[in-house]
Amino acid sequence: MSATALLDQWEEHLAIAQRRSPHTVRAYLATAERFLLALDLAEWKQVADVRTRDLRGHLAQRRMEDGIGNLSAARELSALKTFIAYALEQVGAQPGTGPRLRGPRVKKGVPRPVTPDEAINLAEVVEETAGSEWTGKRDVAVLLLMYGAGLRIAEALSLKANDLPLGETLVVTGKGNKQRVVPLIPVVRDAVAAYAKACPHSLQAGGSLFRGARGGPLSQGMVQKAMARARKALGLPATATPHALRHSFATHLLGSGADLRSLQELLGHASLGSTQIYTQVDAAKMLQAYRSAHPRANN
Repeated sequence: MSATALLDQWEEHLAIAQRRSPHTVRAYLATAERFLLALDLAEWKQVADVRTRDLRGHLAQRRMEDGIGNLSAARELSALKTFIAYALEQVGAQPGTGPRLRGPRVKKGVPRPVTPDEAINLAEVVEETAGSEWTGKRDVAVLLLMYGAGLRIAEALSLKANDLPLGETLVVTGKGNKQRVVPLIPVVRDAVAAYAKACPHSLQAGGSLFRGARGGPLSQGMVQKAMARARKALGLPATATPHALRHSFATHLLGSGADLRSLQELLGHASLGSTQIYTQVDAAKMLQAYRSAHPRANN
């Protein structure tokens, strides 16, 4: 076998068996390739035999030579543990016998949501600055699925033509192939319907709902570029990304009284801990309001 053969098998497992997103597949492949080359590994048995000191040494070298920080190191460690666990399966080894190494502490940042007015303005500018009428309607539909339904960008772009016409709810397949049901408000359904009507490409059952200019599946990069143009036109910070719309969805629901458990289900988080970060956003907003309104706040 060869390192290339290992990577090909790993890619197939990630993309088909685990149905990981294209972004995750690329990241995990790059991490595994660096690891194989650094340790000169070309057999599953060699990968399965990797010890904790080998893993620690590789990550230390990445820090010294490439200057990666705690967040990148934690992501690489997670990807490598998954890779090694797969290698253990391939050689019939006992699960859980791989290297035991704790990742670096990573301080979770507080998401920076956009305001409701900013979300509306972004959608309007995205449509106005699009290259054509139908691509403008397409980009608006994608953004509203994130802001109005809390979808990840990959989840929105994974929708199929046979999901049409959208009803009051939508079954979404998220991370880890986990399905959830999300409600769709009329403005979101109307935006998707307007795009589907204007799209010049045939939206056949089983094919992607959102299409690029030439008819292929729409890429995340095109949505990100549309958002970048709009935020620049509006003078918004670089944090106003497509994913910030999902943060806004969560923050605004929490601020309107939604409970954490319901929010967890709507966002498709595996654990409540991932959802609790939005309580920090709400608390920060309350503290800011207090400091600006209370006569003694700054004394």
